[in-house]
Amino acid sequence: MSKYHPLRTKWMSFLIDKKAVLYIMLLTVLTLVLLVISVGTGQMQIHPVDVVKTLLGMGDSMNELVIKSFRLPRILLALIAGMALAVSGAILQGIIRNPLASPDIIGITGGASLAAVTFLTVFSGRGNALTVSIHWMPVAAFIGATLLGFLVYIFSWKNGVNPVRLVLIGIGLAAAMQALTNMMILFGPLYLATQAQIWITGSVNGANWNQVKTLTPWILIFLLFVWMYARRLNVQELGEDLARGFGSVVQKDRLILLLFSTALAGGAVAFVGGVGFVGLMAPHIARRLVGSSFGALIPASALVGALLVMGADLIARTAFAPLEVPAGVFTAALGAPYFIYLLYRSRHQ
Repeated sequence: MSKYHPLRTKWMSFLIDKKAVLYIMLLTVLTLVLLVISVGTGQMQIHPVDVVKTLLGMGDSMNELVIKSFRLPRILLALIAGMALAVSGAILQGIIRNPLASPDIIGITGGASLAAVTFLTVFSGRGNALTVSIHWMPVAAFIGATLLGFLVYIFSWKNGVNPVRLVLIGIGLAAAMQALTNMMILFGPLYLATQAQIWITGSVNGANWNQVKTLTPWILIFLLFVWMYARRLNVQELGEDLARGFGSVVQKDRLILLLFSTALAGGAVAFVGGVGFVGLMAPHIARRLVGSSFGALIPASALVGALLVMGADLIARTAFAPLEVPAGVFTAALGAPYFIYLLYRSRHQ
């Protein structure tokens, strides 16, 4: 029995991997279950049935206030940011063909962080309020991530971009971005230092509906672009010679995919900060479930990333209540040992 099911329309045809579809459906259900559990968990416990009723507009006024005003914005922000970081990492691992690639490791997150902290510093007024709309913040982070991505790309160029050289240069620029971000915090307003440090670690505390409404269309549009580019990502993983043989314009496709990666990572970092290692772990977990074809890997990575960040946020706000720990602490606690494991596994490659 074939593992693929053909789907043909008037304009296009697909081969659907039955196993991948099953796992994507399972991950979708797990994401919805974790969302309901997260919404109902806190100092005021709300039964999952009451959570669902409230989300459907049939809950009482107290549950409505707690869920829709306080908890749901941060959980949705964690969900959408986790999706963005995970897919950004999947893109980088595809174009670089290196399992250690992720937006935080090669510096894209660092560029976005520097731009966002600079934005907060430059446009903070005397009353510590922003003098421009917060809607411009993901644009600033995207510009920072994109500029860093271009720097990595340019410095890595030597008769084409060598994946190993790109990773090494990215790691060096990531360290430089961290130093510049710390310097910007020191020269910025005093109140910004504590806020920025928590934000750089990665946290969705204090999320609001304006942030969700700003980030969601940005991320969903680029996720759609990436999914439409999935076939070119598959070709990139074959290596430059084979990719050219299939008619791919390798460097052009690599540059476009790098822009997609920086757009996703920059948008996420603008609002949740530098939640580390999600872009490293999620694609690896998804690849074990659905295989390496990017048509299935992209949605699977997005769902795994959402689960990781939502789970980290749930632990962060409940494990040490009433103290809240940044969610990035828990993703780093998982990601750092996993990174060491990947280094050890690929030591002979």
